[in-house]
This record gives sequence, structure tokens and C-alpha cells, in this order.
Amino acid sequence: MVVILTERKPDSFPPAIAALVRAPRSYITQVPPFPEDSTRILNLTTDCSYLGMAYYASLLAEARGHKVLPGVDAIVNLNRGSVRRLLIRELNEALRTRMVGLGAVEPNPFTLFIAFGATPDSRFGKFARQIWEAFQFPLLRVAIHPDPKHQWKVDDIDPVSAKALGVDEETFFQAQLAKALKGEWKPPKPRKTARWSLAVLYNEADPLRPSDKGALRKLARAAERRGMEVDIIGKGDLGRLAQFDALFIRETTNVNHHTFTFARAAEAEGMPVIDDPQSILRCTNKVYLAELLNAHGLPTPDTRVLDRRLLTTVDRHLDYPIVLKVPDGSFSRGVVKVDTREALLKVGRELLSSSDLILAQEFLPTSYDWRIGVLNGQPLFACQYLMSRKHWQIVNHKADGTVAMGGFHTLDVDEAPPEVITLALRSAALMGNGLYGVDIKQTDRGCVVIEVNDNPSLDSGVEDKVLKDQLYNILVGEFIRRLEEAQG
Repeated sequence: MVVILTERKPDSFPPAIAALVRAPRSYITQVPPFPEDSTRILNLTTDCSYLGMAYYASLLAEARGHKVLPGVDAIVNLNRGSVRRLLIRELNEALRTRMVGLGAVEPNPFTLFIAFGATPDSRFGKFARQIWEAFQFPLLRVAIHPDPKHQWKVDDIDPVSAKALGVDEETFFQAQLAKALKGEWKPPKPRKTARWSLAVLYNEADPLRPSDKGALRKLARAAERRGMEVDIIGKGDLGRLAQFDALFIRETTNVNHHTFTFARAAEAEGMPVIDDPQSILRCTNKVYLAELLNAHGLPTPDTRVLDRRLLTTVDRHLDYPIVLKVPDGSFSRGVVKVDTREALLKVGRELLSSSDLILAQEFLPTSYDWRIGVLNGQPLFACQYLMSRKHWQIVNHKADGTVAMGGFHTLDVDEAPPEVITLALRSAALMGNGLYGVDIKQTDRGCVVIEVNDNPSLDSGVEDKVLKDQLYNILVGEFIRRLEEAQG
């Protein structure tokens, strides 16, 4: 089954295709009765910005187990300028080779229209397919300019709205659409590399950095024992990344952030990377997490996805206090507890000013949250994070800009309740095979998952309090395992 998400009217397509058309907002706000394994979503939604309607349509399609084009990573690659420029640099060499083969046939800048990896300009058929491998996006316009040295380059790549096509473009689009609906949607394969050193991306100035210097020193010693070199790198070291064989991100991650650019660049080089781009995409957006956990029947607080319309009715379903969350907050940022309808509407509208969707969640007070560290499907550590003093969260972001943290209690994994470990492993398995921190509350009705973090804290004397150096030996061993596996 194929579903086409677009704001275009169904009668603007041939009858056989018109029957597949559905409005994006209806797909987002209503769980459709489509089978998980056989449904394909073609997302032609106009707003392709980060946290825009197209982004959420693809995000929720992936959470629902539907194969979607474009995927969330494709939308992010197109929006994140540094990632887009990185991929464009790789395309410029192929473009120049093509232009040399054609000779001086294009004295002026020109634009290629690309639909599903094909272009009506037959001279650039192969190049259009290469762009498709880098940006798997249904409709694109590629601006091509000569640079001062008279070499050709891709000036930029932009998504094209299916609602704004010229006559010739519309004809070509309809022909390629018919082909795309019949073919398979396969992601490009990442390149592999065989170098041996570990880059650790780190920002000492981040007050909520996920590792302290003591933890990084222990990691470096563990790596040295296994013959692996560790190099601490920063935001300005993207150009050096290819000289390493693996990347470990120890900064607070976000899709709209240089950490995602580094993760995407490492993956493109075929390097083992923790956090990988897929884990960042999945874990940093709470809307996706809520949908995915619910789709797999894992217990969570009662959670509602809200847009501006649903904000006004959510208190019919949830009792006060209600917790409102921005999709991509971290370390308790962008999480607000409201006690009245007036506060609900005020705070909710403020949060919705920067995101089309937010979350509303029932409030479950506990004195601590479990944090279970999971690495490649195995439990790594178990901590109880205590709530900050006189506050309902572990991290209290105060009005004066300071931050207060609660205490902790680290246990041997075998000492943690089995039901907590089991739920953590099931939750982490939905994210991938990386390093995750699963936050769980024990309540009167049982354990519930609060969230899954893609870059859990690893601080000296906290998460490693039980395992000590062995925790870092395990981490290094996982990178080495992945490198050896890649080498065959």
C-alpha cells in the first residue's frame, strides 16, 4: 500500500494516483489503520524545514514502521547547511568530470530539475542519480554555477514544492512519480574505512556536557591498553575527521547542531560512530519517541501529541498538573509543568511558536528516575538519579541561569529490578545498537519509560562507580569490534 502526503488536491493527479493522496496533517494527528510492514509513505509535503510539517510526517512514518520517502535523515541533510555543503563538495568532482566530457556547452549558470533521481536533461542523467544517492528527496532544483577559476560547481540544492511546478516539470514529475510508485526505495550504502584511531568530540565549555575530563582520561587509558589512540576534537575540527577511524560524540547532541554534522560526516566515511545519526534523530525528538514506544506497546506516561488546535482540548484527557515538552529538549530543558488551563494555553502557545508539534504528558512524581545504560543491546550501568532539591526534575534550570542537579546512587546491574532492566533493553533496541541511557520511573502501576537518550552521561565516579575502569574497557572493545567487523 502506498500513501501520498501532499497539500495538492487529489484531482490534480491521474485517477489511479488520486486515490492514494492524503493530507499531511491528517496523517500526523490521526494514527492511520495502515499495516506496519507493507505501507510506503511518499511525503510531498511543502514545508520541508526542520520541525516543519514534512519533517514530522516522515518522523512519525518511521515511528509507525512505514517505509517513507524522504526519510527524516534526508530532510535533515537538506536543511542542515553544514551537512548539505559537505555532501555538495563530494558532488562537485563528479559534476566537473561531467562538464569536461560535455565540453563548453553551458557558458552560463543553469538549473537542473530532478524528480526521484531523474532529470529531463539527458546530459546529466548519471549526475542526477549521484545527487539522488546523496539527497534522497523526491523533487529538487540544483543550481549550477561556474566559479572564478572557470570550474563548475553546485551552488545549492533546494527542495521543490509539488504545488509549484512548471508545465514541463509537471509532465516529467507525473511520469517519474508513476515509476517511483512501482519501484523499491533503498537507502544509499555508507562507505567503509579501515583506519585505527578514535576521535572524541567534546566541548569543555558546555555546562551539561555528558562526560567530565576524568571520564575522558579513563577512556584514553582504556584505549591505549588496546592499542587505540584517542584524540579530543572540537567543533572546528570537521575537516580533520576523515583522518580517524571512529568517532565518539561526548557533547549534547541535537539534529540542528554541529554534533549531527559530525555524526553524518563520520557515517559517510564509513566510520563507526557513537552517537550515529539515526540514533540522534530518533532519540532527540520526543514526538518520535512517544509514537515509537506506543507503537510497540511499551508502557509510558499518558502522552498526547499536540498542535495548536489540540492544545485547547488536551485537558479533557489529562489531569493537572500536565507536563509540556518541546520535541528536541535535553537535560530537562524545554520541559514545563503547568497547573492550570491558563498556564497550559500560555506555555503551550509559546512552545508551539518554534515547533509545529509538542508533547503533553501526565505528571508522575517520583523521588528518583532509573537511568539504565545500554550498549549494543547489553546493560552497561544502572543509576538512580535523584530529583533536584525542592524540584520535580533531576536538573533544575533556575531563573538566574544557574543549574542545580540532584544526587545519584549507582548499583550493579544485577541489583536493579529485573523489570527495569528488561524494559530498558526493549526500549533501547528500538533506537539501534549504540549507547543509550533509558530513563524509567517505577510507579504504582508498574514501570514506565520516560525517554531514551542517545548520549547518556558518563562521568567519573558516577556511572562508572561500580564497574570503574571496566566500563571504559567495554566501550573501547565495542569500537574495536565494529572496526574488525567492518574490515571483514
